[in-house]
Amino acid sequence: MKKIECISVFDMLKIGVGPSSSHTLGPWRAGQRWIAELKKKDYFKLITEVKVDLYGSLSLTGKGHATDIASILGLSGYDPVTMDLAELDPLINSIKEEKKLLLNRELEINFDPSTQVIFNKKFLEFHPNGIKFSAKLSNGKKTSSSFYSIGGGFVVKKERKNAKKKIENFEHFPFPIEKATELLAYCKSEEKKISEIVLENEKSLRTKEQIDNSLKDIWRVMLESMYTGCHTEGVLPGGLNVQRRAFDMHQRLIGEVKYSNPQEWLEGIRDTEVKFRQILKWVSCYALSVNEVNASLGRVVTAPTNGSAGTVPAVLMYYMTIENHQASFEHVKQFLLVAGEIGSLFKKGATISAAMGGCQAEIGVSSAMAAGALTELLGGTPEQVLMASEIAMEHHLGLTCDPIGGLVQIPCIERNAMGAIKAINAAEIALETDATKAKVPLDKVIETMWDTAKDMNAKYKETSEGGLAVKVSLSDC
Repeated sequence: MKKIECISVFDMLKIGVGPSSSHTLGPWRAGQRWIAELKKKDYFKLITEVKVDLYGSLSLTGKGHATDIASILGLSGYDPVTMDLAELDPLINSIKEEKKLLLNRELEINFDPSTQVIFNKKFLEFHPNGIKFSAKLSNGKKTSSSFYSIGGGFVVKKERKNAKKKIENFEHFPFPIEKATELLAYCKSEEKKISEIVLENEKSLRTKEQIDNSLKDIWRVMLESMYTGCHTEGVLPGGLNVQRRAFDMHQRLIGEVKYSNPQEWLEGIRDTEVKFRQILKWVSCYALSVNEVNASLGRVVTAPTNGSAGTVPAVLMYYMTIENHQASFEHVKQFLLVAGEIGSLFKKGATISAAMGGCQAEIGVSSAMAAGALTELLGGTPEQVLMASEIAMEHHLGLTCDPIGGLVQIPCIERNAMGAIKAINAAEIALETDATKAKVPLDKVIETMWDTAKDMNAKYKETSEGGLAVKVSLSDC
C-alpha cells in the first residue's frame, strides 16, 4: 500500500520566534536536536569545542534572519516556544563579550561566535538550507551532524530517517490525504466539511481536549502578536531604518475604544463601525503588526512560515471583527483546521520554503490557506474552499523572494498585507462561483507552483542576490 505523508495541523502552525521559520526556527530546532543526539551517544559531557557551519541560503541571508543567533540559542538549551524573549539580547551579548557558551545550560565551554559560526556561501546538494554542527571531544575524537531546514520550522536529516518514522507513525490517520482531490472525495463520501475531516485525523493523534488546548495556544499567540505589533512604535532592527507602521495605523483606526488586554481589544474592535476603506486598513494593520513583531525576533505562529505569519491571523481577525461579531473559539478552530490542511497540501505537493520556491511558497501558500479557511467559515462548500485556495495561489505564482539586506522587512512585511487582501478577495470570488465547474483544480496549481519553483533562477530564492535586494542596498536606506 502506498504510504502517504500525513501532516498534522500542528506541524503547519507552530509557535516560534522570528524572523524566519526556515532561517531562525529551523536552525534553533536543529541545535536542540544535535544536543539530543550527543546525549544519546554519551558524547555531551566530553565536548570541549563546538563549531557551526551555515550553508547556502542560511549563509547568504543568515545575518539578516538571525540564523547565527538562533543556532546559538538552540545549543544553549532554550526553547523558542517558552523562552522569555526579554532574556534573548542580554544572553547573546554576554556570549559575545565573554566568549563562553553554557551548552544546554549545563556545560560551559569556550565559544567565540565571530569565529565559530561560519557563513559558507557554498550550497549543499540536498537542500539550500544546510547547517552542520561539529564538536571536539576530550578523548581526542571529533563528531559532526548535518541538518536541513526545509521550511516552516521543519528540520530533516539527509537520510530522512526521521521523516520516514513520522510517516509510519501517521499511517493510522483515518483519512490519509496527499492531494486536494482525495480530500474532496472524503468530504463527499463522509458528507463532512473539510474541517470535520481534518478534525477526525487529528483525533487519531490527540484527545479532543489536547486539540482544543493546542489550537487555543496558537490563537493566543496570533492575537498577542497582533496586539503587540499594534502597540509598539519605533524603528525595526537590522539597519534598514524601517519605521513600524502598525502602531500609527492602529492609533488612527481605534478611535476612543478603551481596553487593557488583547481580549478586550478584540471585543472593542468588534464594536466599532467599519467602512470599506477602513476594512482594507484594518486587515493591513493586522498583517503588518504580526510581521513587525516577527522582524523584531518576537513570538509568532508559522502559517506556514514566519515570513508569512501575518496573513492567516489577519484574515481570521477580519472574520471575527468584520464578518461575524459573535465568532467564538469554535469558529477559530474551524478556520485553523482548514488553513492547516490547505498548507499541508502545498508542502506535500510542492514546497513551503522560499529557498526552494521563492515567496510564492510562503506568501502564496499563506494566502491560499487563509482564503480556503475563510470560505468555509462563510458557508462555502468544500469545492468552493478548494477553489478559493486555488485562486489565491494562482495570483501569487512566480513571486520571488528578494529581501533587502537579507532582512524580513522589505518587501516581506507588506506582502503579508497583500496576501491577506487577496485571500479575502479569492474567498468572495469562489463563493459567487459554481465551483463544481472549476477550470483549474487546486492540485494543478500546486503542480504548477512546483514547476515554477524549479524553473526560478536561484538568485530569486531567498539569497538576496537578485531583484530588490540588489537594486536597493542598505546604504540606500
